[in-house]
Amino acid sequence: MAKTRVHDLAKEFGMTSKEMLGHLADMKIPAKSASSTLEDAYVSMIRKKMAPILEARAAEIEAAKQAEAEEKAKAEAEERARAEEERLEAEKRREAERAKEAEERARLEAERKRKEEERLEAERKRKEEEERNRVRDNAPKSVPSMTSLLDQIAQQEQILKAQREEQAAKKAEAAPSRARRGNQHAAAKNAPKSEGPATPEKAATARGRGKRKGHAENDGEDRYSRMAKAAEEYNRERVLEEARASVEEASRESTGRRKKRKERRQKQAEQAAKEQAIEEAIANDQNVAEIGMVKVPTGSTVAELAELLGVPASDIVKRLFLLGSPLTMTQSMSDDLIELVADDLGREVKVMSKEEENSFTFYDDPSDLLPRAPVVTVMGHVDHGKTSLLDAIRHTGVASGEAGGITQAIGASQVKIGDRTITFIDTPGHETFTAMRARGAKVTDIVILIVAADDGVMPQTVESINHAKAAGVPIIVAVNKIDKPGANPDKVRQELTEYGIIPEEWGGQNMFVNISAKKKIGIDELLETVLLQADVLELKANPNTFASGNVLEAKLDRGRGSVATVLVTRGTLHVGDSLVAGMAYGSVRAMLDPKGRPVTEAGPSDPVEILGLQSVPAAGDEFRVFTEAREARALAEQRALKARIEEQNRVKHVTLETLFSTMEDAEVKELNLVIKADVQGSIEALQDSLDKMDQSEVRINTIHSAVGAITETDVTLADASNAIIIGFGVRPDAKARSAAEHQGVEIRCYDVIYKALEDLDAARIGMLKPTEVEVSTGMALVLDTFKVPKVGIAAGVRVEEGEIAATNSVRLVRDGIVVYNGKIASLRHYKEDVKTLRSGLEGGIGLENFQDIKPGDQIEAYRIDQIARTE
Repeated sequence: MAKTRVHDLAKEFGMTSKEMLGHLADMKIPAKSASSTLEDAYVSMIRKKMAPILEARAAEIEAAKQAEAEEKAKAEAEERARAEEERLEAEKRREAERAKEAEERARLEAERKRKEEERLEAERKRKEEEERNRVRDNAPKSVPSMTSLLDQIAQQEQILKAQREEQAAKKAEAAPSRARRGNQHAAAKNAPKSEGPATPEKAATARGRGKRKGHAENDGEDRYSRMAKAAEEYNRERVLEEARASVEEASRESTGRRKKRKERRQKQAEQAAKEQAIEEAIANDQNVAEIGMVKVPTGSTVAELAELLGVPASDIVKRLFLLGSPLTMTQSMSDDLIELVADDLGREVKVMSKEEENSFTFYDDPSDLLPRAPVVTVMGHVDHGKTSLLDAIRHTGVASGEAGGITQAIGASQVKIGDRTITFIDTPGHETFTAMRARGAKVTDIVILIVAADDGVMPQTVESINHAKAAGVPIIVAVNKIDKPGANPDKVRQELTEYGIIPEEWGGQNMFVNISAKKKIGIDELLETVLLQADVLELKANPNTFASGNVLEAKLDRGRGSVATVLVTRGTLHVGDSLVAGMAYGSVRAMLDPKGRPVTEAGPSDPVEILGLQSVPAAGDEFRVFTEAREARALAEQRALKARIEEQNRVKHVTLETLFSTMEDAEVKELNLVIKADVQGSIEALQDSLDKMDQSEVRINTIHSAVGAITETDVTLADASNAIIIGFGVRPDAKARSAAEHQGVEIRCYDVIYKALEDLDAARIGMLKPTEVEVSTGMALVLDTFKVPKVGIAAGVRVEEGEIAATNSVRLVRDGIVVYNGKIASLRHYKEDVKTLRSGLEGGIGLENFQDIKPGDQIEAYRIDQIARTE
């Protein structure tokens, strides 16, 4: 017969083995342990006697479920009521906003109509003034008269020509008759004279002579008439010639007046365009002196320069040839060549660097400037007390929350000193954050260089000095840790003189303050020194204009979207403003001050966290507010398109075939990386350190970097490129982890950046020390949270993968971001403390010194194994 074990029976009744053994003892049934077996008779008796207990427990469970359902229904009703109340309030706000918008639109429409009427009135007055000042002439009226006069001259010429042709024809007809008459006259003259009486023949002869005499007289009359006609024709020709000359002179005078009017109109148009450009520059707060200046990117080609200057490219090529630097259309030009060619063409240009292309220039009237708070950056070597100093100033516990005790991202805060405000920017001090530290120095007014009195000047201290000097900002030296044994502040002063940092008491220009951040010694004196230096600088800005400034840090939050920490350097930033920051654009949906409180506006020197950008900007980008959202979007899209074109021209796509052929054929091997981090600044810092590594033997290529959790797409890219995935402050999701195991892609996650650099450097030189290896043991999903006495908030979990032991280290991952890394405080299965939880089981997990647990979080368990060296 089959027997039943005690623990199986206990599981059937839903109780622990210990409770079941107690009931068996009351019923005098022999059982020593949970593994003891019971006969069927005992099992039937136990079931019969424990039926009331089971019914009571079932009733309790049902009552608890009913109470829970009632509580849940009550909570849902309250939530619905609250949601309805919020909806009504939101509706009221929207109604008020719509009314305000309608009022604003009406005001703007009235203002537009008024301006349009003023413009039309000014245009009418200008036209009247132009009409009064217009040069009066009859040039247009003279054109028809000159045309008719020319036609008359042409008709007279045709008449003269016809008359000359007719006279020529008459002369040709009269020539034979004159010849006959000449012959008869000669015969009569040679005949003998007769003295006899008059006869009829003689009379006839006499009449013939009389007739010939009459003909001779008529010929004389014809000659005179011809002479008169010739004189008349001569006079007519002269008159026509004079008339033709007068017409030409009148035409020249008319053409000259039209040319003058055209030139006058061109000058007026140029003057109007210049005035409009000045008005636009003033509206955009730009320097009027830069109007007409062409901005040329550094390294522009001949064709690009010709397009920007609006001249034929052949003109630039010819000038380059004459300068002794012949270049083709696609070759880049140096900055000096660009300026020389532009000067020869009579154009004024400004060569823009890559950073200056995405920057803005503004001009403020000195009368509009008002005092502003100083922006102070704390810089120095790692572990010299930068965050502890800010902690002492703000009276907050910042240093305890940093991974490894090192500041990992730029933060900003404000401190009130009496009625004055100081804005602090905390830049990391480790050498891997050189780029971030440089960015902090560019947006600051005063640098506090912190140096430990017991450690002296270190490499990062020198880098901080160089960055501050390059930015041209004054340096205040805070000599920290003066309370420690062996502290020597005078030695620090002596060492800093080698780098041009000389104390005022030694005749220099730098102020020194001895402090102790932990014991809060000299903090007030340091703040007074900062305010004194700010008074010397006379810091001012124009708060009554559109806002501009710099992005200090940016990240992608799953619940809030793109979140950027910005420092306003000019103007006032309001909620609802449309802005551009690098290649990101959007409208400010909400703003939070350094203490997390919502604000509606931020003035000069105010650091705020803004929400509403369409994408994550790069840390250090300059932002500017636009009046029209479409202008901001157009500028951001133009920058993004340019960046994509540059990326396509620069990046070579890597495949497995080309990668292996390159490694076989070339002497230099490549190590490809995919970098994912929690914030953009960490990516920049890691990339900056990788660039500084020796790459003579192995070239390190970052084929992709982005903000956010490690996804399956990253694993696919790493597999295609034979790359390693580096995660800083982020974790892979379940699909990414499964794909990495299936495809054999290595994923390495770090919390402190110098550990990642040590591993990469060791892998690069082939000397990775196999000392500690992290082994993932299991993963649990948080289903709910509950309070446990003496423990606090614990997580009700279900183990999804592997096995979780009480001795394991754990990480709490929320939306792919690691929010906790530590130990397990308690591990339970129902009410019993257990040592392990296997896959599929549910239980409770409490974390050491951490209470912020939410449903949906993932708890990853791991252990650190020591592995012996294999090579």
